[in-house]
Amino acid sequence: METFLSFFENMAAWQKLVWLSSVLILFWILEGFYSLVKFKYNKWEHARTNLILLGFVLLINLGFGILTAGVFIWLNNSNFGLLHFIELPIWAELVVSLMVLDLIAQYFVHFLLHKIRWMWRLHIIHHSEIHVDVTTGTRHHPFDYLIREIFALIAVIIMGMPLAFYLFYRILSVFFTYFSHANLSLPKKLDKALSYVFVTPNMHKFHHHYELPWTDSNYGNILSIWDRIFGTMVYEDTRNIRYGIDIVDDSTSQDLGFQLKIPFNRSIKTTRN
Repeated sequence: METFLSFFENMAAWQKLVWLSSVLILFWILEGFYSLVKFKYNKWEHARTNLILLGFVLLINLGFGILTAGVFIWLNNSNFGLLHFIELPIWAELVVSLMVLDLIAQYFVHFLLHKIRWMWRLHIIHHSEIHVDVTTGTRHHPFDYLIREIFALIAVIIMGMPLAFYLFYRILSVFFTYFSHANLSLPKKLDKALSYVFVTPNMHKFHHHYELPWTDSNYGNILSIWDRIFGTMVYEDTRNIRYGIDIVDDSTSQDLGFQLKIPFNRSIKTTRN
């Protein structure tokens, strides 16, 4: 187990980039053959906006890495965190840490992004997407992503987890983010069965429906159990889904400048006002 975790702790930046690119390309190819929705769009032109936003995210990762490194150095020297007060096998500590990260850094912060007005305005850009596909997983306002990173560090500090746990979580998160956003049609029975534990493509698509109450549902990223526990789970007929958001003009979906200014555009009135 130590060897397994050591691999993630010592992953070079290029290896992480290869993983991200490989998962993105894998689901890009698969959704071309097994599409849930037959979009009539230029896939490359559509991807451009989302991949530029991915570029912003990667830059934030570089800068945020300094703070993250400082947090782990402090944790290593202070023995702060819940993991130092409980005796569990290392695999159990890893599972608990992943669950806490998924709860706090994914489900909980995502819930807040929908319920707190100023945070919702940062998150609108993710929901203004009218062609949800694998690249939508990269579509986040830089400030939205920054908030998510802060909550991830909060989870790290609460648990006092080692760096390897956090990096393994990041690797898993990349996979599930692209998997759940991919315009992928799994066999219905398989998707439904997987959704009892994990967030699946069908399950997450209801979250991208253009109006409430579905927009405020299915907040999870890796595990679906949080939505089930907290009563935010929706699983209906995907044919009833319409992508986008009812407070933003669909024609602006690919206008990067407009999208980045949405949080500060007071002409956009939201239900959280």
